[in-house]
Amino acid sequence: MARRKTAPYGSWQSPITASLVAAGGVGLGQVEIWGEDVYWMEGRPLEGGRYVVVRWSADGQVADMTPPGFNARTLVHEYGGGAYCVHGSAVYFSNFADQRLYRQDAGNEPRPITAEPELPAGARYADGRVTPDGRLLICVRERHTADHQVVNELVALPTDGSRAPGVVVSGNDFYAFPSISPDGRHLAWTTWNHPQMPWDGAELWVADLAADGSISHPRCVTGGTQESIFQPAWSPDGTLHFVSDRTGWWNLYCERGGAIVPLAPMEAEFGVPQWVFGLATYAFLSDGRIACIFNQDGVEHLGLIAPGTLRVEELDVPYTAFPRAYLRSNGRQLACIGATPAEAPAVVTVDVATGASQVLRRSIAHQVDPGFVAQPRPIEFPTEGGQTAHALFYPPANRNYAGPSKEWPPLLVMSHGGPT
Repeated sequence: MARRKTAPYGSWQSPITASLVAAGGVGLGQVEIWGEDVYWMEGRPLEGGRYVVVRWSADGQVADMTPPGFNARTLVHEYGGGAYCVHGSAVYFSNFADQRLYRQDAGNEPRPITAEPELPAGARYADGRVTPDGRLLICVRERHTADHQVVNELVALPTDGSRAPGVVVSGNDFYAFPSISPDGRHLAWTTWNHPQMPWDGAELWVADLAADGSISHPRCVTGGTQESIFQPAWSPDGTLHFVSDRTGWWNLYCERGGAIVPLAPMEAEFGVPQWVFGLATYAFLSDGRIACIFNQDGVEHLGLIAPGTLRVEELDVPYTAFPRAYLRSNGRQLACIGATPAEAPAVVTVDVATGASQVLRRSIAHQVDPGFVAQPRPIEFPTEGGQTAHALFYPPANRNYAGPSKEWPPLLVMSHGGPT
């Protein structure tokens, strides 16, 4: 190994340049899994920022699902997310230009299943889920009226577009996470009102779901202005699960026998700020375990919760960050976006039985020499009110250079201003 040169900080030469990082890069988002096929969203700067649904099939083939001329992006809540969903061989997505919902069957061009709104892009759709029988799509709709009012609601429509969407529930300012039970007989969702943000306070509701998409016997399971609810989801046996911050930490719970039961009480976050739709920090395995992403002391982990253990067993994977928290499962295999300090985010699968992971798509094609990348060190320090602050410290790193022995490197502090 060659001896490192001594040079002032800021003068080191590096092969990692802004153009190298930017060239050929794509944004990765919303991972879904259906059977053996894995889907994800790509934002492509070289295509004018177009968003494309991409599919990886079990034979290793990668193909664009969204054809040229379409842009799978929703404007609900402006930030969007949850722009598509998959059921069988059909992909349902919001198209950016007109914000209508489209259905795309294998081998066919997309066709609209919602009508042209009165106002351009005046009816927007997101966070869709299809009933188990494939007949109905239930999603969030955001309507913009001629008098500049905005109405959010949950709607249901036939997946063939044969009739207009019908309102399932309305009256509150915001809705998210429509979740359909495995037998198709129950619907869960979250809702909140101004001035709350969903990470401040939200309610979890459940109702009986009829074949036409209407609901009956709605009840509030938990939540309020002081309790944040994240990602309600039904396990394969029909048990309702969700994340709540009722203890001050976003932990995972289920409703069993009318009681709310904690599954792994920890001083850790199993939820994330709901800036966009379609997020998921946990997924169910066929053997009854729950795979989960959790953040502890500022570092993200991937783990498994076995029934009745009340603890998380961490999976031995190389990834230390899971951007956007999209975790999906087909019962045996996990799919998510993972990254390491020296490797850019990638769509990956993890075999739960063996722990083996496979990269399906990287956001940056170029491999970076880890000798030129700072390895983050989790640190903590006291802050206001007797609390503890957490940060990641990135010491200078370059395999060819070292700083002068009597010189401190400059310190650049980056802090997100909030609210999360």
